[in-house]
Amino acid sequence: MPAFGEALPHSRYLTQLFSALPALQADIEGRLQTPVDADALRAWLAAQPAAETTLKPVLRRFKQWAYAWIALRDLCGLADLGEVTATMTLIAELALQRALATLSAGLEARYGVPRSVDGKAQQLIIVGMGKLGGRELNVSSDIDLIFVYPEDGDTDADAGTGNAHSISNFEFFGRLGRQLINAIADVTQDGQVFRVDMRLRPNGDSGPLVCSFEMLENYLYTQGREWERYAWIKARMVGGERDAEVDAQLEAVRHPFVFRRYLDFGAINAMRDLHAQIRREVARKDMADNVKLGPGGIREIEFIAQVFQLIRGGRDRALQIKPTLSVLKLLSDRALLAPAAAAELAAAYTFLRRLEHRLQYLDDAQTHNLPAKPEDQSIVARAMGFSDFATLVTALDNHRAIVSRHFEAVFADPNRNGHALQSVWQSADGGEQSIDTLKGLGFHECASAAQRLADLKSAPRYLQMSEEIRTRYDALMPRVVEAAAKTENPDRTLTRILDLLDAISRRAAYLALLQQYPQALQKVAALVSSSSWAADYLKQHPILLDELLDARLIEANQDWQKFRDQLLATLDEVEPDTERQMDILREAHHAQVFHLLAQDLSGLLPVEKLSDQLSALADIVVDIALTLVWRKLVTRHRDVPRFAVISYGKLGGKELGYASDLDLVFLYDDPAPEAAQIYSRLSTRLNTWLSARTAAGQLFDTDLRLRPNGESGLVVSSVAAYRKYQFESAWVWEHQAMSRARFSAGDKQVGAAFENIRSEVLRQKRDLAQLREDVLVMRQKMLDAHATKGDARERIFDLKQDPGGLIDVEFIVQYLVLGHAHDHPELCGNLGNIALLGIAAKLGLIPAALAEPVRNIYREYRHRQHALRLNNENGRVDRATVVNEIAAVRALWDAVFGKD
Repeated sequence: MPAFGEALPHSRYLTQLFSALPALQADIEGRLQTPVDADALRAWLAAQPAAETTLKPVLRRFKQWAYAWIALRDLCGLADLGEVTATMTLIAELALQRALATLSAGLEARYGVPRSVDGKAQQLIIVGMGKLGGRELNVSSDIDLIFVYPEDGDTDADAGTGNAHSISNFEFFGRLGRQLINAIADVTQDGQVFRVDMRLRPNGDSGPLVCSFEMLENYLYTQGREWERYAWIKARMVGGERDAEVDAQLEAVRHPFVFRRYLDFGAINAMRDLHAQIRREVARKDMADNVKLGPGGIREIEFIAQVFQLIRGGRDRALQIKPTLSVLKLLSDRALLAPAAAAELAAAYTFLRRLEHRLQYLDDAQTHNLPAKPEDQSIVARAMGFSDFATLVTALDNHRAIVSRHFEAVFADPNRNGHALQSVWQSADGGEQSIDTLKGLGFHECASAAQRLADLKSAPRYLQMSEEIRTRYDALMPRVVEAAAKTENPDRTLTRILDLLDAISRRAAYLALLQQYPQALQKVAALVSSSSWAADYLKQHPILLDELLDARLIEANQDWQKFRDQLLATLDEVEPDTERQMDILREAHHAQVFHLLAQDLSGLLPVEKLSDQLSALADIVVDIALTLVWRKLVTRHRDVPRFAVISYGKLGGKELGYASDLDLVFLYDDPAPEAAQIYSRLSTRLNTWLSARTAAGQLFDTDLRLRPNGESGLVVSSVAAYRKYQFESAWVWEHQAMSRARFSAGDKQVGAAFENIRSEVLRQKRDLAQLREDVLVMRQKMLDAHATKGDARERIFDLKQDPGGLIDVEFIVQYLVLGHAHDHPELCGNLGNIALLGIAAKLGLIPAALAEPVRNIYREYRHRQHALRLNNENGRVDRATVVNEIAAVRALWDAVFGKD
């Protein structure tokens, strides 16, 4: 760590400054070990006279003092990059605020207070852009500003104030803005505070210096360009009295202009074009050694961070933060950048910014170019901690190469090399040329595929597309054909992708995603080739296309606690927007289902594990929905509800499938007089949250008919009433259903009370003959309603409903549980049918020789049923393929129930 005397030679500017002001040097040496803090800076300014005549020298002395403090801490290795940039930003903000207050008072004394038409006092709002807005100001930066004010009107000089005359707010703030620029940027014998750049204002140098919020909004939404969206990401108010209403008004203009409500993959093209312009300018000026604008420089890292903000910031509020390093970390946390990539970019950014500062410390010059003079090269190298300039350049080149590689990965033009299959779409007419091309790619139904492409190109929807969407469509179609050709069933895959594109073709963002990320299109092809259900799911929820970019798409390990915590945090951010919360909940659930689907189709999840994961996900979603609904009840008598969600059926048995409905029962245990009414309202609203269809789709179909007294019963029951019903009024089939019921969400004590009731019910001593009759009657009702009928029974087998199928196995298990749990409590465990069959065999309740094959058959049936549903086929198979399996299940059935 360099001492003061060793660090000072790294800056000619500071050396000269201290030579002229030795008292300043003594002051700084005394403060060197103390981090720069806002209170100290404010106190220094507060001690100075506040007058227009002294404003310029005060601000310049302030800048010299604060700059020297942070610069020497940096050069001595005592301040990290964050302290340096935060301090430089604070210096600028405090200087602007002091100038604004002093100059406003002078103008108001002359012309009165600017007011709106309805008499409300107006103020000049200084919007900091770029690194000032992001609190990342470098040590010799200019400051990018925009001057705005809320409303037009006039000053109140003619309202008895005694001022000379009234002027418009536009004129008042224009004068104030010019005076402020002069106070900050004018070069005096004490130097300047900061250079001021106003070119980011509406219409740039040709536009007025100030504008009202209305004028700004009209400009942004009628003339604002894509690069201005990029510029406004970091914009924030840095001068003007903090006023919640004014802040909200400014944000209402800025936010929707910068952040789209949808995923905006079109931003990649815009940012790529902007970067290309910068590169051409850099090349023209021979600035290859510019650490900011040159290849692999600071700007490229900022572009990488900010393009993700433009794409996703409208949907993910966390990404609306401004500092580049914070954005990179969040991109890593969100898996939008690989952690290693984000770490490399953060390291490069820190290195480049530190180097930038040491270039500028030399002469307090706004430079980003490596020095040409050997003596300057040596100074900069030593200031960076390197023995010589060549070693510094080697490290710099390594960082820049890494940045360029990551930049290319994000911004590479997918169409830069043209495409060999472009003619397939350009000349799509269903003719022989198209057929021959498709035949060469391996399509089997070439004429059909060629005609489909021709029909699409002549369809009204295509002809009526906007130019932007049609351009993307045209660029994408050859890749679609190519992606389909690489699958095992190209004809079917092409049809499914074309159906998907037809469904999303009005949204340029989705087409842009598939165009910009060819790997995403390849994943789409693989998914829809494997499963028509997956294709339909994507059509219903096209926002899931974004999930294809997630490197964790087929990671098998799910961190459900992390998912829960992040989802709750996201939902809290948009409180109290109920509509948005319902959409977020659906989008998060759909995304997780999609990840599981991708793992399933990749062969990473056996059906039992998949069901466990889908069930765990459903439990979390139900519990979060319960938390939110309770929070929103106007009338509630306690902070946490004494309420539980009990799941039956597929969810209760942890055998949930992709499209399974939820069989739910709601219980409460609360002595409060108003409890029944409050929990009834909670139950109704919770069911709505789970089952309602919003713009983001639906969470679940829910079924509440298993509650006491079914559809005629109350929507929620007290624990006591539920227990009474189960022992006094419930049918045997309801007790059968209880064998696969469990506590899923809500209050754990209420859940434990349910589990106790369940155990009591299942362990009742029963008349086995009567139980057998009751179970057989119920099974016959189900056969009459759902089994295969007529001659079809000779050819077709329903894996679930027909004799010898899944329901037979489930009824066997339920009978064994209800009949023998009194003597064997281990049968009460909600362990699944396969495990319970094994337990029953070990207990000697059924022959092991018959039970073991049925356990395997049950597993195989579920696998086959699952595979059929993935392609939207009913659960029916050729009976000849399962003759042995049917016989094995019926043999165990006969052993348990006897032959009819």
